[in-house]
This record gives sequence, C-alpha cells and structure tokens, in this order.
Amino acid sequence: MIPGAGQAKTLYCPTRRYSTDMTDKPTIKDRVTQVRGRIDAACRNCQRDSSDITLVAASKTRDPGVVREAYDAGIRHFGENYLQEAEPKLAALFDLDEIVWHFIGGCQSRKARAVGQSFDWLQTVDRPVIAKRAARPDGELNICLQVNISNEPQKAGVSIDELGGLINHCQSLQGLRLRGLMAIPAPDDANAHDRLASLFHEYAPEDEGLSAWDTLSMGMSADLEAAITAGATMIRIGTDLFGPRTA
Repeated sequence: MIPGAGQAKTLYCPTRRYSTDMTDKPTIKDRVTQVRGRIDAACRNCQRDSSDITLVAASKTRDPGVVREAYDAGIRHFGENYLQEAEPKLAALFDLDEIVWHFIGGCQSRKARAVGQSFDWLQTVDRPVIAKRAARPDGELNICLQVNISNEPQKAGVSIDELGGLINHCQSLQGLRLRGLMAIPAPDDANAHDRLASLFHEYAPEDEGLSAWDTLSMGMSADLEAAITAGATMIRIGTDLFGPRTA
C-alpha cells in the first residue's frame, strides 16, 4: 500500500563532490551501492520497505557497455528517452534476460507504435493518440500516465483536469495495462509529490483498488527522498548512477 501524503520530507543535499582524480573515481557499482543506500535510508525514515521501490536507471546517452556494467551491478530496469538512440542499444543487449526497458521521454505520436513494440513500459502517455497507437495487438504494454503536476507550459503531461478522461480512454483499449501515474515535478514545487500521490489514490479503480494500480513513478537524483516519503514506488535515476553526461 502506498503511504498517504503529508509526511515530512528530507531533501537530498549533496555534501561531497566526486574527485576528478581517475584513481578516486567511483565505479558504477559504487554508485549503485550509494543510491541504494539513499533509498534504504529514505524508506527507514518513513517506515517503508525498500524492496517496494523499483530503481530505474536513466541510461540516455550511455553506451551499451555502461548499461551492461550497471546490469552486472544489479540494476534490471533501464529508462531511455529517444527511440532512435535506444533501438541499437536494445539490440546490443538482447542477451540480458532479466533486463526491463522503460521509455521515459516524450513520445511522439508517429513513433508510439514502435515504442510500444520495443519497450516493456511506456511511462509518458499523455494523450489518447499515444495510448491508442502504442497498444499491442498481441499482448499488453505496461503504461503510466504522465501528469503535468506542476502545470508547467513547457513540460509534457496531461493536465489534472483531463486526467480522468485519459484514464477512461486507456482502460477501454486492448493491449495496454495501466499501472499508474508518472510525473517530473518542478524543482521548486514543494508539494508536487504529495499532490501526485493524492491523485493516484483518487483515481485508483474502485473495483480493484490499488491491485491494478501499483506504480507511482516520481523522484530523480535530486528529490528521491521526498518522492519516497510521499509514496513513490518507482524512481528514475541517471546522474547519480552514471555520473554527469558528456553529451
């Protein structure tokens, strides 16, 4: 059960910079250990079980060798933002039997069908046309609905006013499994995580409760503690796992 909103938050304030000395540079395995330590601590602070949190490694711009290294360090879920970049990466790592691929970038309608066929999850459904085109004719695609929780005009996501209609549309389609909600809150929006958690509970199907809705995807490197405290079940981490991007 996802905890309710309103609990105190502990925001991440890094106190240490990684050394630029190559002899002191942390490995991906080190970074995975550090991130999992933060998850464990955040869960202890709000009396949650860290096994309930799915860690998605945001692997945009990372080459297949780096993804393989993260997989060897225990990561199983990886998130990509661009179909064109991801397709050769998925092909190069086809031998990793337990890998789960999430599409976490904005999805163009003309690419939705290909995303639905290539990925295990599409976390950024924000329009009916995306859901319709991504639906699998021969199976079920896991999806989350991206909510523009901070009402930012430049950011993708369905508005809160239109969320109910999009939920009804997705539930009427074959080939999709609606798992819950996703958002990227504005950094200065202190209550965004709690608001998304409230929407999650408000719209969870009454006949199935939270058994059908099991995913609240929010929280990245800078705000994972606040997200977990509010009820996140899935967090998406890039920089703190792989280091700063070079492209």
